[in-house]
Amino acid sequence: MELVTQYSASVLVLGLSGVLFFIQLLIADVTGIKQGHTPGTSVNTGHESFLFRSSRAFANSNETVGILVLFMLFAMFSSANPVWVNISSLIYLLGRIGHMIFYYANFQLMRSVSFVVSAIGLIGVFVSGIMRWL
Repeated sequence: MELVTQYSASVLVLGLSGVLFFIQLLIADVTGIKQGHTPGTSVNTGHESFLFRSSRAFANSNETVGILVLFMLFAMFSSANPVWVNISSLIYLLGRIGHMIFYYANFQLMRSVSFVVSAIGLIGVFVSGIMRWL
C-alpha cells in the first residue's frame, strides 16, 4: 500500500479519468439516441454536429487512456519521483477536461491547446519514470 500512498494523486487521476470518460460515453450515447443515430454506424456529419464532436471527444479520450495507464504503471514500478508523477498526471487530467469542454463547445484552438496540455502531462509521467533508469 505504500506504493499507492506515494502516488495517491495519480491513483485519484485514474479514477477521475474513468468518471470523465464515462460521462463522455453517456453524453455521446444520449445525443445519438436523441438524434436517431443508428448504433454501430459511423458519425460522419462533421464538426458542426454536436453528435460528431461528442463522439470524437470520447474517441480521443479512449486513444490516450491506454498510454496514461502504461506510463503510470511504468513510473510507479520504476519508483519515479511521486511528486512529478502526481503533478504530471494532474496536468493530463486537466488537459482532458479542457479538451472535452472545448470540443463540446466547438472551440477548436482551445481544444487543440488542451490536447497539448494532456500530452505534456503524459510526457511528464513517462519522463519521471525513465529518469529512474538513466
